[in-house]
Amino acid sequence: MRILFLESWPMWIYGLPRGFRDIGHEVLISGILSKEKLYEDILSYKPTLIFSMGWTYEHSPEKQGWLKECLEITHIPHIYWATEDPTHTKSFTVPLIQNSKMDFIFTICPARVDYYKKMGIPSAPLDFAYQPDVHYRAPIDFKYAKSIAVVANAYPHILQKYPDHYRIKSIKTLIKPLIKASIRVDFWGEDWDKMQAYLGAEIPEEWMHGYLNYLEATKVYASSNIIIGLQNHENQLTQRTYEILGSEGFLITSDTPEIRRLFQPGQDLVVPSCSKETVNLVKYYTKNNRARERIRKQGKETVEKNHTYQHRALYIIEVLKTEGIIR
Repeated sequence: MRILFLESWPMWIYGLPRGFRDIGHEVLISGILSKEKLYEDILSYKPTLIFSMGWTYEHSPEKQGWLKECLEITHIPHIYWATEDPTHTKSFTVPLIQNSKMDFIFTICPARVDYYKKMGIPSAPLDFAYQPDVHYRAPIDFKYAKSIAVVANAYPHILQKYPDHYRIKSIKTLIKPLIKASIRVDFWGEDWDKMQAYLGAEIPEEWMHGYLNYLEATKVYASSNIIIGLQNHENQLTQRTYEILGSEGFLITSDTPEIRRLFQPGQDLVVPSCSKETVNLVKYYTKNNRARERIRKQGKETVEKNHTYQHRALYIIEVLKTEGIIR
C-alpha cells in the first residue's frame, strides 16, 4: 500500500509511519501542510490510505476543511488515531470529526470505541508503542547522565482544568516525595517552574533543562540511572512508557492495572505503591547497579516482543481488512 501521513510533528512522524515502512509499505509524510501541498500529495502520490493522528499544527480548522474537500472528491479512506482520548475527546476529537471526513478511528482509550461507534464511525483500540530505530540503548551521553530524570511537560494548565486527573496522583506519588526529601531530579520538559502547587516546593533552577528534542530523549533514558515515568490514566499507558523501556531505561512508574496487565513489576519496571515507597525504592536502586541493570534488560526484552510500531501496523491492517476499509 501507499500510505500518506498528514503530519509534521516529530513525536508522530518517527513512530507509526516507520512501523508501516518496516513491514514493506510505501510511506509519505506530508510535513507542514498548505492547501496546494495537500492536493499535490494526494493527486501525485495516489495513496491507498490517508492517516492523521494526535493534536498538532496540522489539525487547524482551516486544514481540516482542505482535507474534507479532497476526500469528498477522491474517496480515499481517511483513518484517524485519537491519541488525546479520553481527556480531550469532547474538546478536540469530536469537533475534528464534525469538521472532517473520517472512515475509521483508532483510539488509545478502549472505552471510547463504543462512543465513536454510536456517532456512526467504526472504531477500534490502538495503543502506543516504540520504534526500535529511534528508541534504543544508546551509548552513555554524559550530558544526560543523571541519577534520576524526568522527560515530560508539566501541563499545569491541564491539571488546573481537570483537578481529578490521574496525572496529579502520579506526580504526587512519584515526584513530590523526592522533591520533599531534597533528592535531586533532573527535568527535561516545559513548565516545571510552575508546579509548586502540586509539588509543595519550587524545583531548583539548575535541575530544570527545558525543552528536549524528541530524538534526544532516548539518550536521557539510556544514560540516566533512573527514569521517573508519569501516567495519565489507570487503564492506558503513556507513549513514553514504551519508549523508555525500548531505550532500555530503568523505569519507575505508577502502579496501575494497565501497567500490571502488560508488564511485571519488579522484573520489567518498578512501581511504588505510595510516596514513602518511592523514596525507599529510589534510594535502593540508586545504590544497586546490578539489580537496576537486570530490570533494564528484562524490560527491553518484554516490550520488544509485542509493542513496536511494526506490531501496531500489522494490527491496523488486520482491523481495516476485517472492517472492509481495505482489501
